[in-house]
Amino acid sequence: MDAPRVSRTPKIRRVGFSAPDSSATMVPSPRHPSVPVPETQHSGDCHVASGSYDPSENLNLATGIEKKEEEEKEKEVLQSSTKPFKAKTTKAERRALQEAQRAAKAASKAEGSKAVAESGRAAAGKSTKQSSQKKGGPSCASPAATDKKAGDRPLEKDRKKDAPSPRMQFDDKSRMEKARRRAVVNPTESRNRVDLFQHLPQYEHGTQLPNLESKFFQIGSVHPAVFEVGLRYLAGDISGGNARCIAMLRAFQDAIRDYCTPHEKALVRDLTSKINSYVSFFTECRPLSMSMGNAIRFVKSRIVNLPLNHSEFEAKADLCSDIDQFINEKIILADKVIVQHAFAKVKDGDVLLTYGLSCVVEMILLYAHELGKQFHVVVVDSRPRLEGQALLRRLVAKGLSCTYTHINAVSHIMHEVTRVLLGASAVFSNGTVYSTVGTSCVAMVAHSFRVPVLICCEAYKFHERVLLGSICSNELGDPDAIARVPGRMEVNYLDNWASEDNLRLLNLMYDATPSDYVSFIVTDYGMLPPTSVPVLVREYRREHLLM
Repeated sequence: MDAPRVSRTPKIRRVGFSAPDSSATMVPSPRHPSVPVPETQHSGDCHVASGSYDPSENLNLATGIEKKEEEEKEKEVLQSSTKPFKAKTTKAERRALQEAQRAAKAASKAEGSKAVAESGRAAAGKSTKQSSQKKGGPSCASPAATDKKAGDRPLEKDRKKDAPSPRMQFDDKSRMEKARRRAVVNPTESRNRVDLFQHLPQYEHGTQLPNLESKFFQIGSVHPAVFEVGLRYLAGDISGGNARCIAMLRAFQDAIRDYCTPHEKALVRDLTSKINSYVSFFTECRPLSMSMGNAIRFVKSRIVNLPLNHSEFEAKADLCSDIDQFINEKIILADKVIVQHAFAKVKDGDVLLTYGLSCVVEMILLYAHELGKQFHVVVVDSRPRLEGQALLRRLVAKGLSCTYTHINAVSHIMHEVTRVLLGASAVFSNGTVYSTVGTSCVAMVAHSFRVPVLICCEAYKFHERVLLGSICSNELGDPDAIARVPGRMEVNYLDNWASEDNLRLLNLMYDATPSDYVSFIVTDYGMLPPTSVPVLVREYRREHLLM
């Protein structure tokens, strides 16, 4: 038989803060009995394991935590009590304090500007430093030597010959003062300025040309070819985006051929500064067009990418060759390709409407007539420039059947038209067409009559900008031109309009046609919808990078 089991007294512990004679609760043995657990004697008859709960220890711990919390609260109260309370001040005292702070701030700004100017002059003379000084060593240059070195350098306004931005805000007084100091053309500002177009240049027309002609032998920084083209811009002898761009590039070619690199200067940097000064002169004569801006960007990129191992003669020859290639491929050959694409849209019996004067539209009409197409042309014109009359004379001289009307009658003749052919000065990334003022009106009427509108434009006139209206970016013409009616001398109601303080005349040169009114854009890359303009802009810029 098995030996009888010896009964073991279970280990118990007391729960809570009860008296020793209260009821006990049984606690099971520990999970790891192999680990020896020392036993401690408790005040009572039962044994308590060391790893079990002891009410006296819990009580001591709780009282310690409460004491620490009370001490922290007392410290916070003491710290808050030591902070000085803000005394209440009157309104006059607060105002006096603000004025004193403003005066101190203005004095600190004045001292800071003086310190910046002195540090700038000192930095100009510290161009040659030793390596030990660069690592944090003190400078040992004397003030006299610093002033001498700074005086040898050219003035800041002489070194900054960068061309002003074509979209410079002319209502910014500080920028305008800087532009006037380095300007070659000093026109007279108009007295009756239109408030909505204060950001655009508004000058008295007819005052710049005599002043500029008298300075021909006094201006040494402008090449004679550039000066001649600027005079023709100012007189209005050169008009049209392609003609203005070609004349500018030819002037650049003449200036590059006559250029000689100064001693101790690099051709790339010095020639770029010369081009910038020429561009600044052109901008003073007449604001640049978008196509001219793209051509200038091309010339500058070719200058920057010149090989370093080329001599001056080779570099100038390469630049002139690149400019010739740009004119031939991007303007002359591009127009011929556009004519081929647009000719496919001309059918026998069509009535084609055009507005103003566009050289590429004229080429399309003459080419279609030479190939035997039978069609009728409607030439729409508008004051004050009346450019359509020159186009009408040339078309009639070639034997084309034409109709001439003004823009106020375009809605009465649009129901007879089958297609509208228009030119453009620029096309923006959102499909907006920037062209002669009145183009948007013709396109809107054609859209309402469901007549397709074809815009003929070269790819070099495309721009990555986005244009939403014709207010931010535009050009203002002579206001006297709309005050006179050609051929009618008796209409003289606005002869003395400039003397009226409450009268303003506005003669806008361009307007913006939304892409909704354009059916197709005919380019030298093919025919594409306005939504594909960003793709063409990206590919055109990539081609320039690889060219």
